[in-house]
Formats: sequence, structure tokens, C-alpha cells
Amino acid sequence: MRRWMRRDEGMVSAEYAVGILAAVAFALLLLAVINSDAVRAALTSIVSGALTT
Repeated sequence: MRRWMRRDEGMVSAEYAVGILAAVAFALLLLAVINSDAVRAALTSIVSGALTT
């Protein structure tokens, strides 16, 4: 009975699926932040400031 209860076949696939979903959600969040006007202006300012000095 204990051996049957301790089996965790298929758990690895489920863990990978949750990890992939979390990574995709985080990537979408970063994409939304980077595409915002404020962040784009700040990055442009940093890059142009680095190129002019």
C-alpha cells in the first residue's frame, strides 16, 4: 500500500508544464513593461547618453 501511495509518475511533466506557464507569464509581463512609453523613453535616454559621451 505504501509503495502505491508514494508513486509519482507523471509529476515531472506536470511540474514542467507549470514552470513553462510561469516563464511565459513572466515573459509577457516583461514585454508589457518594456513596451510601455515610460520605459522606452528611459532606455532611449540611457542609450543616447552613453553614445554621446
